[in-house]
Amino acid sequence: MPTLTLNDAIGLALAEEMRHDHKVIAFGEGIATKRHELVTEFGALRVRNTPLAEGIIAGTAAGAAAGGLRPVADLLFAPFLCYAMDELVNSAGKLRYMSGGQFSFPLVALAMTGAGWGVGAQHNHNVEAWFVHSPGLKVVMPSNPADARALLKAAIRDDNPVVFLLDIGLLYQPGEVPTDAVPIPLGQAATVRAGTDVSLISYGKTVHHCAQAAESLAAEGIAAEVIDLRSLKPLDESAILATARKTGRVVVVHEANRLCGVGAEIAALIAEQAFASLKAPIVRLGGPDAPVPSSFPLEQATVPQADAIAAAARQLCASRRALTYHPTENSKCALPH
Repeated sequence: MPTLTLNDAIGLALAEEMRHDHKVIAFGEGIATKRHELVTEFGALRVRNTPLAEGIIAGTAAGAAAGGLRPVADLLFAPFLCYAMDELVNSAGKLRYMSGGQFSFPLVALAMTGAGWGVGAQHNHNVEAWFVHSPGLKVVMPSNPADARALLKAAIRDDNPVVFLLDIGLLYQPGEVPTDAVPIPLGQAATVRAGTDVSLISYGKTVHHCAQAAESLAAEGIAAEVIDLRSLKPLDESAILATARKTGRVVVVHEANRLCGVGAEIAALIAEQAFASLKAPIVRLGGPDAPVPSSFPLEQATVPQADAIAAAARQLCASRRALTYHPTENSKCALPH
């Protein structure tokens, strides 16, 4: 299998889908400059740069989608999706329902998120939970190049608006990408590593931190199962419940703020539907409720790392059914004591 970066896998998927369907167009902040090979192949009418105006870009995408096209809009940094909330949330996400199905909005909003470049708080803010909470939108966040390609293909073909988030820290990490071009259905999690003692559930870059933690736990005789959600909405509830029932111990990990994050929904789902299978309380590891610093070492300190994940899993496996877990409000990354 060829090796590509996640960024290159996104470009490959765009090219494949533009060949597959002439209605697919791509525009956004610097996309024609970054992906000049697309301009060369498909022309300036289908691939074009835009001003730095997220609301206008998202509004144009919503209108183009309603008119029968399949736009992919590159909005660069996820925090600036604030400027596109009305267009994405209040229009694209709701108007298919409000029109009684007369209109559809098959658009993809690409944006970069997370730690890795030291770009500061206004450019680094994990906002995926905002869009998971917005009716009518789908949300995807891949952890590797192969999934990025396959999920983007599925997102472009979907008749609903999809917020497709690219983890900055993974953009230039290489990975094997299959030669076939089969889309992965949205809402289908992946088992990265099988295990029977504890489940580590995550998405984005922290999937790799969970895999590292599982590797170190294996040396201690603890078999950790690692689940990559891939899609945050639709959420693969069956996979989440299956792993929780299998191991009875769950650590949910994400880089975004722990407060009201995606991990809270996963914990609630397990508590409501798989409580009888639990051998210990569910643990959530996430970022602090604070703006992200520009300093690279401090930025990394806001992301749950492999040693913290392993420590949480180790504590769950050492406990009996009545584990006491009391994260403090000011604890870094809300890690266990």
